[in-house]
Amino acid sequence: MTAYALLVATHVTVGVVALATFWTAAALRKGSPLHRRVGQAYLLAMAGIVLTGAPLALARWFDGRPVTAAFLGYLVVITAAGTWTAWRAVRDKTDAARFTGRVYAALGWLSLLSGLGVLVLGIQVGAPLLMGFSAVGLFAGQDMLRKRRDPRRLTSTPRWWFVEHYTAMLGNGVATHIAFLGIGLPRLLPAVDGAVLHYVSWFGPLVVAAIAKVLLDRRYKPRMPAAVVVAAAN
Repeated sequence: MTAYALLVATHVTVGVVALATFWTAAALRKGSPLHRRVGQAYLLAMAGIVLTGAPLALARWFDGRPVTAAFLGYLVVITAAGTWTAWRAVRDKTDAARFTGRVYAALGWLSLLSGLGVLVLGIQVGAPLLMGFSAVGLFAGQDMLRKRRDPRRLTSTPRWWFVEHYTAMLGNGVATHIAFLGIGLPRLLPAVDGAVLHYVSWFGPLVVAAIAKVLLDRRYKPRMPAAVVVAAAN
């Protein structure tokens, strides 16, 4: 087995682990010891995806496929940001300033700039997929940088760290399912591949995650009184 084949096999293996542990953690009672352990396994698998995905993106560049390489690199960036945020939100739940530290700021800038780069690239090559998906990095990046500038916006929300955690986990879930539906499934079942699956696999998880975010916010994210909102803004 060549080094590249081994890298691909490792990437696929950790991807399968990520998909399995994502749904296992989602089904378990939030905050339970087993939920935490499975969640940790999921984040370790996501870290493995980032570590193996970066050289795969470079391989596409050297193969003479710069558009694919750029998009894969962009996915690595936003996945790294989501994985870091989900982990540190729990670890730094008593210190918002530490949570929004230098690594957080760097990932925010990388998300924003890579999203902008993918948008420009999508316009240049006429790729709606690139243009549409660039919104993820653009939105996530500016949101992270806004919180970096004023961590008080986080602490003004009770259990802010939990909101940050499940929001990042939803983003990670999007990445996990896009990889499976858009890359893995067509290779396993070539007969189901096609234009419809192509767009559903990329934008379907985003829609589902957005709906899940609204539902979770209604359940776990309390509404701030108007006086608190004004104080945070000042």
